[in-house]
Amino acid sequence: MAARFLEEQASLPFLSKLGVKNPPQDVDVSKVVGEWSHKFFNALTANNVDESVSLLVKEGLWRDMLAFTWNIRTFINSENIKKFLNARLEQTKLINAKLSDQKEKQPTLINPMPDLMMIQAFFEFETDVGIGSGVFRIVPSPDGDGWKGHSIFTRLEELKGFPPQVGAHRNVDSNHSFWASRRAKELVFEDHEPTALLIGAGHMSLGTAACLKYNGVSCLVVERNPRVGDTWRNRYETLSFHDPVWFDHMPYLRFPTSWPAYAPGKKMGDWLESYANILELNVWTSSTVTSVERDDEKKKWVVTVIKSDGTKRILNPTYVILGLGSYGNVPNIPVIPGAEKFKGEVLHSTQYKQPSGFKGKKVVVIGSSTSGHDISDECQLHGIDVTMVQRSSTCVISVKKGMPFILGGLYSEQGPPVDVCDMINFSYPIYLAKSLHKMIMPLVIEANKDAYEGLEKAGFRVNYGPDDSGFISMAWEKFGGYYLDVGASQSIIDGKIKVKNGRIKEFTENSLVFEDGSAIKADVIVFATGFGDEHDAARKIFSDKLVDKMKPVWGLTDEGEIRGVYTECGLPNVYVLMGNFALGRLHSPHVALQIKAKEEGLYTTAYDK
Repeated sequence: MAARFLEEQASLPFLSKLGVKNPPQDVDVSKVVGEWSHKFFNALTANNVDESVSLLVKEGLWRDMLAFTWNIRTFINSENIKKFLNARLEQTKLINAKLSDQKEKQPTLINPMPDLMMIQAFFEFETDVGIGSGVFRIVPSPDGDGWKGHSIFTRLEELKGFPPQVGAHRNVDSNHSFWASRRAKELVFEDHEPTALLIGAGHMSLGTAACLKYNGVSCLVVERNPRVGDTWRNRYETLSFHDPVWFDHMPYLRFPTSWPAYAPGKKMGDWLESYANILELNVWTSSTVTSVERDDEKKKWVVTVIKSDGTKRILNPTYVILGLGSYGNVPNIPVIPGAEKFKGEVLHSTQYKQPSGFKGKKVVVIGSSTSGHDISDECQLHGIDVTMVQRSSTCVISVKKGMPFILGGLYSEQGPPVDVCDMINFSYPIYLAKSLHKMIMPLVIEANKDAYEGLEKAGFRVNYGPDDSGFISMAWEKFGGYYLDVGASQSIIDGKIKVKNGRIKEFTENSLVFEDGSAIKADVIVFATGFGDEHDAARKIFSDKLVDKMKPVWGLTDEGEIRGVYTECGLPNVYVLMGNFALGRLHSPHVALQIKAKEEGLYTTAYDK
């Protein structure tokens, strides 16, 4: 109930909702922004909470990433913002707030329709311990008396006195003759312990390890596969990105301009391996973490690692970071009666490699999200009889005709720098972004009208996301249930992929029987049914007692923030990483900054009230 109430409040600032009957004309953007920001920054600097809040609309929102809260929070409505500022503003000691002078961050009037008008501006500031950046959006007042803030975004960028050792702060020593021996010694951790240990060498772990390294925190990544990137190499042949490359850059190292717009999975595996090598990240491959225990007296973790040569190492890091992939990559295979009767082959999508061995067989793929589509389309491309079982409707967005509306003019070949895109994109609180996507989806639906009609005619059920807000809401809430169409939809429309709707009742020796009494023959069944909970993976290395203390992972809090990730997960100094490449790029520095701040005695407490 609380979540729904807050979500309804976090809507776009339509002029009619604000009570603005006569919107201002010929707006002098620089003047308006200058006057409002001067008042707002002065009020914050003076710790004048009442004055600060008076400059916001009642329905205002404030999203903070570490700068004020050492947390990732969204405060919805002036009452909650006032409570937050009263608790944290004096402690934070905001100073030197000013508008950004960067060319790509100049104030902009946003007026996409007559009923929506706001000005967006970037700013910079300092706190007692750090340097931050932010974005605010202001809207006209209903009484014509100036402008007021609608959404504020603040983010910690770096710690004072501890800038990342990149760019102007890079190593300028010209004598690197001992580089090889130094790197070899660094990798083995014989005479020192890693301060942070990351489990799993996926994109989020590697990005976080890079941010830790260049913030001066010793860290080690443990990867069970023989090579970094094997998680991508070992999946099915046609696995590829459904996000464009300009949305997927990683910290410190951008993809080259020659990179394909939609990277093949195996190519991405090679990239991750190169990323680790180029940034000199400490990674132990063919190594497995078998247990993680807590030493409360020393306030350390006791981590047992079996290395590639079979030797056992006991490490005592202060911080443990779980980068186990989407829900820990523990396959979720539904329990279906009669499974023991089935004489064909049954596998999870993680076990599926390529369809060459399925020639002449009937393949049934259970699941209609990304993996279900990819595997079904690969099968039909090899001339295999394939049926996709759709248990519930699916949100489908074309990467060619739909994603340009969703990404807008931000993430593109010709768009602003990715850091500017991130500031704009992630400065929208998630509930507010959902409201924005509800406006965009009619354009997506109209542009894809023929495809949606073709899918429905083929028996494929389509939805447009929660409250018709598209796939992004599903990603936040479920991390699944959608498909970014790179071609499989046309195969369904053309009848090359058959579709069967309904719930499965049971297996027989050679078929699947559905609850409505119908049945389909099958020689091979592939469960593209996702993964279990992150806690399932954690139980393989942590005790049940510890796992039970972990927060829920993924889905949204009442405020519309993703649960249990990027900040402490409920266990002391343990963090969970999860999400796509864009979220990894955004939040890897946040995890590193929290750890660095703790190491330097700058961290206070996370605000979670």
